[in-house]
Amino acid sequence: MELYNYIKSLHLIFVITWFAGLFYIPRLFIYHIEANAKPSPEKEILTKQLKLMTKRLWFIITWPSAILCVFFALWLLHLQTALVYQPWMQVKLGFVVLLIAYHFKCHQIFSELQRDEVKYSSNFMRIWNEGATLILFAVVFLVILKSAVNWIYGVLGIILLGILLMLGIRLYKRIRDKNPEA
Repeated sequence: MELYNYIKSLHLIFVITWFAGLFYIPRLFIYHIEANAKPSPEKEILTKQLKLMTKRLWFIITWPSAILCVFFALWLLHLQTALVYQPWMQVKLGFVVLLIAYHFKCHQIFSELQRDEVKYSSNFMRIWNEGATLILFAVVFLVILKSAVNWIYGVLGIILLGILLMLGIRLYKRIRDKNPEA
């Protein structure tokens, strides 16, 4: 049991650092996209620095954390195979698959921006930035409550949270449009 708790602790540490990377990388994407619209030489100076910052965050923190998080999760499931058969864990694993898909999409966006290919608006990235937040809420509630039976309440709560986040983004856009320095 002591080994299990050490593995669980390492898993949680890497969950936290992985999410830290996933929370910050879209912010850097936003800054990069907005820097791309600036005049020279500001555009080149900012994009060069943002590429470096993004590359370091992505390859030094986010990717290693994702790999180690999944490694320790698989080890935990190996030590407690009965967990896989619990409905709440199956729903949680579904959200983990969604998080991995989100991670890979972030990697695609990262690669495009590294090649100076801007395919998304900064407003899209502000909305995209909330994806990891919604997944985090779902997973934390599933793990703490260990209930997939009340998943309807959870889904409604996540939808409500999503609506509140979207309203917050729209409010911030209005404030920013009135005061570009905000």
